[in-house]
Amino acid sequence: MKAYKYRLYPTKEQSRKMHETCFLCSLVYNQFLEERREAWEIFGVSLSCYEQIKALPIKKEDDPRLKQVFSQVLQDVARQVDKTYQAFFRRVKAGETPGYPRFKAARRYDSFTYPQSGFSLKDNRLVLSKIGPVKIKLHRPMDGKVKTLTIRRQNGKWYACFSVEIDAVPLPPTGESCGIDVGLEKFVTTSDGEMFDNPRQLRQAEKKLKQHQRRVSRRKKGSNRRKKAVRELARCHEKVANQRRDLHHKVARSLVNRYDVIAIEDLQVKNMTQNHHLAKSIADAGWGNFRLILTSKAESAGRKVVEVDPKQTSQLCSRCGAEVKKKLSQRWHHCPVCGLSIDRDINAAINILKRAV
Repeated sequence: MKAYKYRLYPTKEQSRKMHETCFLCSLVYNQFLEERREAWEIFGVSLSCYEQIKALPIKKEDDPRLKQVFSQVLQDVARQVDKTYQAFFRRVKAGETPGYPRFKAARRYDSFTYPQSGFSLKDNRLVLSKIGPVKIKLHRPMDGKVKTLTIRRQNGKWYACFSVEIDAVPLPPTGESCGIDVGLEKFVTTSDGEMFDNPRQLRQAEKKLKQHQRRVSRRKKGSNRRKKAVRELARCHEKVANQRRDLHHKVARSLVNRYDVIAIEDLQVKNMTQNHHLAKSIADAGWGNFRLILTSKAESAGRKVVEVDPKQTSQLCSRCGAEVKKKLSQRWHHCPVCGLSIDRDINAAINILKRAV
């Protein structure tokens, strides 16, 4: 499965219809959730997804506004509620903090899905049932068979997200392997000595983010000026996220194109962010998202990503295996046993590759 995301440019009337569709979907979502709660609390029974889908024609008679929404879009809302409950039961069985399903405010319900039909592409227009032909920017060709379409609202902009089924296209083997060490000084260091800089996007934008945040704090709650300030702050955060994601994709693509086997540390990023001195920098680097992107690209290209135990990869000598204690501020590895003198991150990357092999 692969996703393609394209920008939409709806007219004012089409945008109004899309906002209305999101609102009505949130309304149905909350109704389905309330029905499930009451059915269990009053009658001690669990409603199924199929039963709630069957009740949709009755809801349309009670509330004619629902007829403005394509039928399969409302059916998908029932499936979303069912998925939410399935995830809740899974967390209960696993002994995790369950978090009972909650109602969704209309302003936070930002997408709706066409699961099978109701949409088609014609030239540079995306024809949506009940909405009409919407201008779409097809900035790259789309391969594979389209399975679902999700229309998403993000910071006042609309996007079409196509989920397609596509055959993997393996890259020709190179016979090369590498270990990679992720860090804060350098974003990625390979066992071959190559280093990718860490641009620290959040730190670079911090001054502007603070200005926007202070502007939001000064505005009166509920006012139009506050809503505008919130949108500007969200767009600033969106730009930082886009820059970070762009870096992750470029670095991952560079590695996948050149190496058959890529070894990486199995870091517990959530636990590492408990360090209050480094939490913001670790979150800014986005190691977890990078690992996800790298694994996805490697799978589609026929490459292999091996996760290894990160314990003491920086403290052990990559040549003789002797333990050389170093503080985080010490960026150079010098082994008193074998005399190896090398960059700390390169030494760690070599150890990671050895563990994978």
